[in-house]
Amino acid sequence: MKKIAKLLVANRGEIALRVLRSAKEMGIATVAIYSEADRLAPHVRYADEAVCVGPPASAQSYLRGDKIIEICHQLGVDAIHPGYGFLSENAGFARAVRAAGLIFVGPSPEAMELMGDKLSAKQAVKPYGIPLVPGTDEAITDVAEATRIAEAVGFPVLIKASAGGGGKGMRLVHAAGEFAEQMQLAVNEATSAFGDGAVFIEKFVSGPRHIEIQVLGDEHGNIVHLFERECSIQRRHQKVIEEAPSSVLTPALREQMGRAAVEVARACQYSGAGTVEFLLDDQHRFYFLEMNTRLQVEHPVTEQITGLDLVKEQIRVAEGQPLPFRQEDLQMRGHAIELRVYAEDPQNNFLPDIGRLSTYVRPQGPGVRVDDGFEQGMDIPIYYDPMIAKLVATGATRPEAIERLLRAIAEYQITGIETTLPFGTFVLKHPAFVSGNFDTNFVRDHFSAAALAPTPPDESTAQVAAALVAMLLHTQQPAAAVAEEATGAATGSAWRRNRLGVG
Repeated sequence: MKKIAKLLVANRGEIALRVLRSAKEMGIATVAIYSEADRLAPHVRYADEAVCVGPPASAQSYLRGDKIIEICHQLGVDAIHPGYGFLSENAGFARAVRAAGLIFVGPSPEAMELMGDKLSAKQAVKPYGIPLVPGTDEAITDVAEATRIAEAVGFPVLIKASAGGGGKGMRLVHAAGEFAEQMQLAVNEATSAFGDGAVFIEKFVSGPRHIEIQVLGDEHGNIVHLFERECSIQRRHQKVIEEAPSSVLTPALREQMGRAAVEVARACQYSGAGTVEFLLDDQHRFYFLEMNTRLQVEHPVTEQITGLDLVKEQIRVAEGQPLPFRQEDLQMRGHAIELRVYAEDPQNNFLPDIGRLSTYVRPQGPGVRVDDGFEQGMDIPIYYDPMIAKLVATGATRPEAIERLLRAIAEYQITGIETTLPFGTFVLKHPAFVSGNFDTNFVRDHFSAAALAPTPPDESTAQVAAALVAMLLHTQQPAAAVAEEATGAATGSAWRRNRLGVG
């Protein structure tokens, strides 16, 4: 067992800041790395030491594993925490870190390799009786044979990249006549995105819910699960809203899925924090999808309902310490919901909207948590994922968590770019979400750009405008000032209406 004295965080933005804070609480000295685009980022100032690792492009900075290891030797670093994304699931990097005599805060390279490929992961969990979606268990390249298998499984089917993620290299096929073309598109996209064109076939599960189980293991063979997260609100197969616990799982189903997740982790002798992902169909049958061998973006909702700091647990496991609790010691308390605040325009198919944060004021108050890595006046770089922050609300019940998150969204002030904040409000107020009767097709079935379009002025708003025009004719205030107050009155600001004496 080796105590970590100095930790380098091989990441950026909110996750870098998140890891640095936990390390500081543990009395561990910290080192941040940054690209030239991130030189003014909060995580750079927060760390005890910070080193520029290269130009803005990831390939020349955050993905330079060799340079990161070199920095560790120069600064006397003991361990590297990879966060998520970038090098976090790169088995070659993890192996190089260990070969350099450093601690990698994450699972073994072997576990990464086994679970990093969806097909090898399926083979690994088969002996444990884990339910799998019907389809192929190995890569397939012959189109004619693949078509026959798809017909046997039954359309619709999904063609999926073996090394894929985030919806890349995935195609939904409804009939045999379109299969060959869609398979070639999936192979091309997988090759471009992952350097690996291997694909496989799965039966398409209609109306699925995306349920994932957080697991935690140590180097002494102890593995527990920390309950589930529901991640069914997605756009382009990527999550936008996550919550814990799920509104649909019964205690019996939760226990069954938790046991299955632990067995998946055991199949690869997993240590550290990881996530086992499942599909849940409309009959509440669940199927293993994949395992993410790293900390997940949405880990805060699990922390909120369990009271655990997952980063601290990762560090302790990496030091060789055993888990300080057993499965029966863990309990859920309350409900937590997270909205990923992206610099995206929901009214324009969620396309990135890169620019400057002209206004940036975080919400506060009971039960509100903001994990971010930006400040007012900063630019959203074009080189990286457009996520600005993770906004989390926790309540004693699901309805309280929903209302608290709505309040936090209303308090969050961001101007200069479009964000997913209005989309979050739409989802949280929608009857399907409130009732818990939704699935991964929520955006397709319920959302359109028109849902966020501003409503036309009503009669009372017109009366307010008329009163303001009259005031402008009899006041010495500059027209711009009156116009600003008119905007506030028209958008429902009670403070402005009271000040103007109208409404």
